[in-house]
This record gives sequence, C-alpha cells and structure tokens, in this order.
Amino acid sequence: MIIDNLQNLKNYATVNPLFPKVVEFLKNNDLKKMEPGKYEIEGKDLFVNITVAKGKTPDQAVIETHNKMIDIQIPITDSETFGYTPRENLPAAEYNAEKDITKIPDLAAESYITCQPGMMAIFFPQDGHAPCIAGVPEIKKAIFKVKA
Repeated sequence: MIIDNLQNLKNYATVNPLFPKVVEFLKNNDLKKMEPGKYEIEGKDLFVNITVAKGKTPDQAVIETHNKMIDIQIPITDSETFGYTPRENLPAAEYNAEKDITKIPDLAAESYITCQPGMMAIFFPQDGHAPCIAGVPEIKKAIFKVKA
C-alpha cells in the first residue's frame, strides 16, 4: 500500500510499467470535470472508473482484494477513509475471476487511513482494503485499475 499526495505519483513510475501512463492521463484530464463512467487508457490493462459511491461507515465497508489489478484510488470531492488489512491476515473467501475481486464482509479492518482530495491510495494484490468510508452521503472518486 502507498499513501501519498497525487502530485508524487510520478515518483512511483518505476513500480509498474503502466504507472507513467496514469501520470500522463492525469496531466491531460481534470478528474473533477469527468463524468462518471469507465475510461479505457490501455484496454483491459489500464482504465479508470469515475464513480459516485455511497459513503459508508467502517462497519458497512467491505474488505476486498484483487489478484490481477492494482487500484489507484483517488477521492475527488471529499475525504475518504480506507480500511486496511494485509491479505495474509484475511480469511479465505470466494474469488470472482470475472470481476477480479474477493470480498470479505463482516470483518473490521486492522487499521484505517484517510485521504483528502489531492491524495491517492495505491493498493496492490497483497493489500486488503475497505473503500468508501466517508462522512458524506456520496463521494466522487477515481479508481485506476492497473494490470499487476
């Protein structure tokens, strides 16, 4: 997991060969002005979902993991808190290969981190994360999905 200011994403460009394309996309697009939807950047290997998600309490948030993709989650309108539990500490659960997601409901995260707009949270396949914890009814956010 990486938590940092979005302007520092360029410092992580060597972590994954597709990260520079995310940096370039962010230079050329204003996330605040983008309509909700899926925007392909490199086909199924790199895309961004702009979404308006329901704000959740820590008890409502569901821990998830991904096997094939890295998430770069960026809150746009309001701060967002993420629950975090290392995958190795999570119980076994059913993996949905089509959606590349395993959900572990009814389990509190081990720790929490809050990102303000202008920050990012990067979750790798080893990172269990519970997104959308927010003190507002809805939060607009961007989720870049990057092939691991």
